[in-house]
Amino acid sequence: MNVSMLQTFLPEALLGLGCLGVFAIMLGENRGRAARRCALGTLVVALVGAWFSLGRSGVLFDGAYRVDAFSQWLKVLLLAGGCVVVLLSDGPSDVEARIRGEYHFLLLVSVFGMVLLVSCVEVVTLVVALEMASFPLYLMVPMRRERTGQRVQMESAVKYMMFGVAANGVMLFGWGYLYGLTGTTSLPLMGARLAGLGASPLVVAGLVMVFAGFYYKLAVFPFHFWSPDVYQGAANETAGLVASLPKVAAMAVLTRVVELGGVHNVQLEMVVAVLAVGSMFFGNLVALVQTDFKRLLGFSGIAHAGYALMGILAGDAEGYTAALYYMSAYAAMVLACFAVIARVSEDGSNVPLTALAGLHRRSPLLALTLLISVFALAGIPPFAGFMGKLALLKAVWGQGHHAVAVLAVISSAIAAYYYLVVIREAFFRTDVAPARLSLDLGTQAACVLLVVVVVGLGVAPGRVLDRISSSLANPGALTAQAVGDGQGPGGGGW
Repeated sequence: MNVSMLQTFLPEALLGLGCLGVFAIMLGENRGRAARRCALGTLVVALVGAWFSLGRSGVLFDGAYRVDAFSQWLKVLLLAGGCVVVLLSDGPSDVEARIRGEYHFLLLVSVFGMVLLVSCVEVVTLVVALEMASFPLYLMVPMRRERTGQRVQMESAVKYMMFGVAANGVMLFGWGYLYGLTGTTSLPLMGARLAGLGASPLVVAGLVMVFAGFYYKLAVFPFHFWSPDVYQGAANETAGLVASLPKVAAMAVLTRVVELGGVHNVQLEMVVAVLAVGSMFFGNLVALVQTDFKRLLGFSGIAHAGYALMGILAGDAEGYTAALYYMSAYAAMVLACFAVIARVSEDGSNVPLTALAGLHRRSPLLALTLLISVFALAGIPPFAGFMGKLALLKAVWGQGHHAVAVLAVISSAIAAYYYLVVIREAFFRTDVAPARLSLDLGTQAACVLLVVVVVGLGVAPGRVLDRISSSLANPGALTAQAVGDGQGPGGGGW
C-alpha cells in the first residue's frame, strides 16, 4: 500500500491501531481510565484523519470496500459522535470501575465497525462490518451495576441480542434470494442485474427481508421491540450510543441498498408507507404516557425512524438526502438529551421526568442543551429537527404521497405535547432548595458542540444538504465502468 492509499484509508488504520492499544491496556487491572484516554485519543486522531481525507477516494479488496464522498462525511460524523459518547463516560456512571477497560474497548470496536460499514459495497464485507458494529453493543448493554432487586440490564441485553440475531437471520435470507437471482454479491452489479428482473415476486421478497434487518437497527415499527427496554436497561452513556450512531450507519447502508431495486413499485411503496406511518403514530402515542426520560426517548426514536423512512419512500436523490440529513441531525439531538441525562443522574441511575425539576437553576448549560435539543426533536424552528422534517415533507409530497405527508404533520403535533412536558419539568417546576450540578470540562465541551451542531444545521442547512446530495450521485455504484464490464466481487473477477 503506497502513501497515497494509506492517506485514503487513514481513519480505518488509526482505529485499528487504537483498538489494539486499548486491548493491550485493558489486560491490566483497573485500567479503565487509561483505556478511556486511549479510546478518546484514538477517536480524536481518527477524526482529524477523516477530515483531511474528505476529498480522497479509493477501493480495497477487489472493490468490496470503497472510500468515496458518501462514506467520508459519514465517517466524520460517526467519529465525532464517538468522541461525545466517550466524553460523557467520565461522570457518574453505572459501569463498574473494574470493567471500564473492556467497556471502552467494546465502544471503540463498535464505532470502528460503523466506520467500516458505511464504505462496504459488497454483501459479505457489509455483513461482517454490521456484526462488528452490533456485537459489542450486545455486550455493553449488560455492563451495568446491579442494584438490589433490579437486573433489568440483563433482560434488556437478552432481548437486544435475540431480536438482533433474528433480524440478521431474516436479512441473510433476503441476501440469499438476491444472490440467487443475480449470481453476485457486489451491490452495484446486483443492482444492475435486478433492474432487468423488474418487480418479480422473488425480488420483492428478497428486498423486503433485507430491508427488515435495517428496519430493526432503526427501531422501525414493528421491529421496535427492543428499543425502549434497551434504553431503560442500559447505562446512560451506553443508551446514548445505541440511540444515535448505529441509526446513522443503518440509514446510510439502507440508502445504498435501496438503490438496488428502489421503492418504485406498488408492493414496496405500500410496505414502506405503512411502516413509516405506523412508526410515527405508535412511537408518539405511547411516548405520551412515559415517565422515565430514557424510555420516552426510546418511543420517540421509533417515531423519528418513521419520519426518516419518508425519504426512502420518496425514492429519489432528494428523499435520500433528506433522510440522511434528518438522521444525522437526530443523532446530535438525542446525544444532547443523553448528555443531560448522564449528568442529572447522581449515581448513573435512570432519570424520571420529575428529576429534571429546577434544572435551569441547577445547571444553566444543561438546561439550555435540553431546551434546544427537545425543541429540535419537536420540529420547532429554527433548529435542525424542523429543517429535517421540512426537507422530508417536501421530498415525499413531490412524489405524490400526500396522505403520508399530512399524517406526518399530525403525528408531529401529537409529539409536541410530551416534549413540552419535558420543558415544563425542567423550567417551571423547582425544588425547594435545588442542588447545583458541577460539570467537568468534557461535558461542557460536549454540550457546547452539540448545541452548535443542532442550531447550525437548522439555521444554515444548505451546505450540509448540498454535500449530502453531491455524495449521493449513485452511492451504491463503484464506477460505471465496473458495472459495464461485469466486474466486481462475485461477478467474474477483477
